[in-house]
Amino acid sequence: MLSVLRTQTRTNLRLSFRASSTAAAYPAVPRLPIPALEATCTRYLESCRPLLSAEELERTTAAVQTFSRSGGFGEELQSRLRALDKTEPNSWLENIWLNKAYLEWRDPSLINVNWWCQLKDDNLVETAANVVTDVQLKRASKLISNMLDFKRLVDERLLPQEYMKDAPLCMNQYTNLYGVTRIPGEKADTISSPSPFPTSATHIIVSIRNQFYKVDVISKDGKRLSMKAIAALLRLVDEDSVTSKKQPAVGILTAGHRDTNFKGYSRLQSISPKNAQNLETIRTSLFHVCLDTHGGDKITPEDTHGQIFHNYNGHNRWFDKALQLIVLPSGRAGFNGEHTPTDAVIPGRMMEYIIKTTPVDAADAVSSSNVSAPEKLSWSVDKEVESALKEAEETATALIQDTNSCLLQTDVYGSDFIKKAARASPDAFVQIALQLAWRRVHQEPTAVYESASIRLFKHGRTETIRSLTTDTWAFATAFDDSSVTADEKRVLFGKAIQSQSHQAKEATFARGVDRHLLALRTLIRSPEEQKRATLFTDPAYIKSMYFKLSTSNMSPGDSFYGGFGPVVPEGYGVNYAIGKDNLKFSISEKKSCKDTSAQKFREALLSSLVDLKALFEAGNDH
Repeated sequence: MLSVLRTQTRTNLRLSFRASSTAAAYPAVPRLPIPALEATCTRYLESCRPLLSAEELERTTAAVQTFSRSGGFGEELQSRLRALDKTEPNSWLENIWLNKAYLEWRDPSLINVNWWCQLKDDNLVETAANVVTDVQLKRASKLISNMLDFKRLVDERLLPQEYMKDAPLCMNQYTNLYGVTRIPGEKADTISSPSPFPTSATHIIVSIRNQFYKVDVISKDGKRLSMKAIAALLRLVDEDSVTSKKQPAVGILTAGHRDTNFKGYSRLQSISPKNAQNLETIRTSLFHVCLDTHGGDKITPEDTHGQIFHNYNGHNRWFDKALQLIVLPSGRAGFNGEHTPTDAVIPGRMMEYIIKTTPVDAADAVSSSNVSAPEKLSWSVDKEVESALKEAEETATALIQDTNSCLLQTDVYGSDFIKKAARASPDAFVQIALQLAWRRVHQEPTAVYESASIRLFKHGRTETIRSLTTDTWAFATAFDDSSVTADEKRVLFGKAIQSQSHQAKEATFARGVDRHLLALRTLIRSPEEQKRATLFTDPAYIKSMYFKLSTSNMSPGDSFYGGFGPVVPEGYGVNYAIGKDNLKFSISEKKSCKDTSAQKFREALLSSLVDLKALFEAGNDH
């Protein structure tokens, strides 16, 4: 079940920003409401309709009616949820979501949980192989400097308030960007975040050649290092990593199964006080910087995105860190992030800032003489730790080798054409194109996931947009039917757009299906009660949330190219960004599934986008 829950973690949101001249408390937002049971059940049944036969739908309808009837077990669970809501300081969903969607998940976070983003190149990028270059260190120092600038905006509440139209959004997730780390546990992990906020840490971790270093980037009196000073410290780290004694590649633990991670982490911590201090240094670090010595001779984003995604072997990383900045010898850079503490739009805004803002040293920036020299983290290991490292590496290698991903960028059109010619929401348009591509490759319908941000509410995270509807599938089915005229297709398209847009709006205002049902299901207390929960025991429940097509919108994507792994073995993970005159996609899948092919899906998606353009160009000629 956790594999299904994990599919529901991506974010789609268009924001507006309003600056304020002075630091101030952000406006309060309302608590997340508890949806009416009957309304959720009605929406759930409707979402199941395109997936089920008439006989299956009849069975599912009966199961839902039994569950939701007056005096039924659904009402009892709803009462428990109301009682829980009264005890939670922020939201009835917050802890349920963290635990069930993330922290209880035991498969590796690598690929399965972590997201990646490849940043837009700057004019310094050049090809270089197997060395740490001046271009690399200069790019890294600029990005680190801007990340520290953004941290100051967050810490001092100077980050402009975000709005959806005139409604303020909850800004709490920004406090979970810096100094945040996932800590492995025996049965469930925990998230370590600064308390009190903001963090008092002044250091980052830099990894190079699998060696880890503590590097101070803020002086004891709170002054930030200049970019030149940061680059100089990074060069010292590079030189030391070549000449000093090699340490075990402990970072691979974070790429393994969570139980392996816990076993190795706990043993490492107990062997020596120095190990324990090292882990504490990593835990409290502001963020992690990975200086890679390979990949600098690769040119295109297609060639290098795998390095940002998983580094081909899982080394030189700490995948449990909320933010990892990765810089290649060519100067190309990107991020890999642990998804638990924030949804994608939060680091996305940070990345937009650091790419679009020209880095400038603060007036009081200081030199490296104002901070301690970089400190290499040395480790004591025994056979138990070595066994855990080997096990983690084997797991990571198998996972990486089974993951296939590719990119698509088309300049055929973008949001301007979609709004003008198709008169449609660009996001809904792309969702329809994705379903048409799925139809062309796989024929049968599948549950489709897209996330909606529910930051209109206190500590809101996401709700699922169940993008597959009877109208969207009717259009996908009719589009390649030669007996259906172009005019009829445009009518069906209009209905599909309206249906998908309605689902998106409902989810954004916390009128979805999945989060409410998840909460109710977690409140079942025994196997006997489970039997009474007929909605959940009916096969349609799993089928309707087994998202073989999991999608995420990170528009406009001017500053980065992003992606994530497939969320079920037979599915695709599709990230997209809609620019004014271009569309970007990343597509991932499992090689071990004979029914999927990222490359074939890319071809089908491109043909779908081209054919949709032709449909509306022809329509506008009339």
